[in-house]
Amino acid sequence: MKRLLLALLLLQALLFASDVNKGIKMPYMEFPMKPGKGMYSTKGKCNMCHSWGYTINQGLQSKKFWREKVIKMIEVFHAPIKQKDVDEVVEYLYTNYGNGKEE
Repeated sequence: MKRLLLALLLLQALLFASDVNKGIKMPYMEFPMKPGKGMYSTKGKCNMCHSWGYTINQGLQSKKFWREKVIKMIEVFHAPIKQKDVDEVVEYLYTNYGNGKEE
């Protein structure tokens, strides 16, 4: 009985291994960015952790909102955004995805 169980486990492992080699195809969805100063820098910093779609799904927001989100990404999620780059990212987000309000 133990040999049969061992053979079944081995067979299952081999079948699983063959599935692993097939790979997984992930759907790709492009989220275009509005062109502007700081676009590439912002895209690179945001896309390290999440898609650009997550960012633009926030809707048009105030400068305060974008600054708080960038700070949250740094402090809570440890996003590798240097303090000297915060203003550039916030300015890009507010200029292109802002609602015209500072707060």
